[in-house]
This record gives sequence, C-alpha cells and structure tokens, in this order.
Amino acid sequence: MPELMRILFVTSNRLGDAVLSTGLLNHLLLSHPDARFTIACGPVAEGVFLRMPNRDRTVVLDKRPYRLHWPTLWLEAVGTRWDLVVDIRGSALAWMLPARRRAVMRPRSGHKTAQLAAVLGIDPPPLPVTWTAPEDRARAAALVPADRPVVGLAPTANWAPKVWPHERFVALYRALAEAVLPGAIPAVLAGSSEAERAMAAPVLAALPGAVDLVGRLNLPEVAACLARCSLFIGNDSGLMHLAAAAGAPTLGLFGPTDAAEYAPSGPCAHAVVSGSHRMDNLSVEQALTEAVRLLTQNGAGSSRTALSRATLA
Repeated sequence: MPELMRILFVTSNRLGDAVLSTGLLNHLLLSHPDARFTIACGPVAEGVFLRMPNRDRTVVLDKRPYRLHWPTLWLEAVGTRWDLVVDIRGSALAWMLPARRRAVMRPRSGHKTAQLAAVLGIDPPPLPVTWTAPEDRARAAALVPADRPVVGLAPTANWAPKVWPHERFVALYRALAEAVLPGAIPAVLAGSSEAERAMAAPVLAALPGAVDLVGRLNLPEVAACLARCSLFIGNDSGLMHLAAAAGAPTLGLFGPTDAAEYAPSGPCAHAVVSGSHRMDNLSVEQALTEAVRLLTQNGAGSSRTALSRATLA
C-alpha cells in the first residue's frame, strides 16, 4: 500500500492573511485528496483550520524574541519526510527539512491571493474558503435568523487608523434597512479582547435590537454566522476576509491600507476606499452607493432606485 502524501503548510500569524491562504490550501486539498496536512500558524489564526479536512494537526507558533519560534517548528517537523513544504512566510525553514518539493513565498506585487497563487504557479488565483462542521452551522442557525435580511457589521480593527467612525456604521445600517433591505436586522461582530469589545460597544448601544456576536464564538462558528448574512460591512480586518471567504456579500472599508493588495476576496466582495487614506473622510454616502452596487450584483436588495429613497441618518 503506497504511503500517504504528507504536506506541511506554514501560514500566517495574522487572521486575515491566514484566511487568504486558504484558497491555496484548498487547491492542494482538491489536487491531492488523499494527502495529510500539518498546518503551522499563529494562535490567532488557529481556528481558521479547526474544521479543515485531512488535517493531521496544527502547530501553533507563538512569536518569541530573536525568532526562536522557528527552531521550535523545526523540531516539530524535522522527523517527518515531507512530500511538499509550502511556506507563505518566506522563511528558510523549508530548506532545513527533508522534503521532496518546496514552495516558498517571495515578495511580489498584486493582490495577496495572486501573490499566494504564484507560490505554486496557479492562475487564476483560487478564492479563499471556510470550513465548518454541522455543529457550527447549527449554532449559527440558532443565533442568526433566516427569515429576515441580516447585515453583519464589524466595526473593529487591529490598528486605530483603519477604524471607520462607529456612528457611520450605524447610519449606513439604518439607511440600508430603511430603503434597501427592508426588515433587516444588524449583527455586530468583533473579537473577544477588551479593545475590540470597546470598539463594538457604541454600535451595539445604538442598535439595541442587534444580534450580539462579539467575542462569543469560535472561528468556524463565526464563519457559519457570516455565511447567513445578506450583507457584511467591515473595516480592513480578519473578519472582513473571513466574511468574503464564507460567501457573504462583503463590503470592505479602506483608508490607510492598500486595497489593491488586501481588498476582500470572495464570490461577491468589493472594497470602498477613502480618497485621502483617512477613514474619517470615507462618507456614508460612498459606502451606501457601493453597498447597493454589491447587493445588485448579488441579486439581492432593491433596484438602484432604492438609493435615491435612502435617508442618511
């Protein structure tokens, strides 16, 4: 009986980059359906791979001074003869392990998904994906109703200049619910840290009927909730990338970061960019216009005439 193919996939510490790497990983899963995978990632990204098929294990790398996390991973991996080592971190690790083939990311321009696809010479780039289990989808069904449009709002980010003012999230949701998605309810999403809870709190306070998903779920459950949303609106963040990968119509809000490289990537996703690179110069009107365009593209929402009827709070 032939030995199983073994693949080591070294991905990002950051949630957003790890989500973007799932397209490349899913390509490998489809190309080698009998292969067994070991994933190396940072602790924030671990949940992205929790339900991944054919995963033997995940090696969680906590960053350590003097890059000492790399020797830790080498010790975990050196005892296996790998058929393929894929390293999107661009380290020297792949060359220090016994492997039949190595694919190591090098600096390139273009969208991150294209940069990742180039590691294996894939064109066009595969879209990111999410993996969920029946229990994740059941939890999501208990939290996110199916009989009304749900607008996911993610008002947080890991860097203050990337955060759109909370009152504009509220105004945009109200405009959408009034004229574009009648009967919609908001669902507010954020991580479990105190900083993210603080950023989400004003939106929850202004929308008392919102579904509160702040810090309550693991990542597969979050992905399952996002898949039930009629529209997702969020700052440039890991949640934005997860929403696009889950298939939700996703509008990413960009200011100081490069949308050409990090716009959301999914079957129905778009970025709206502040002309001045400042989030406070991105207007509700701009975001509303792009949200309506996105919904029209997805076959949801009202026609463009709804935009003229929308009242901006």
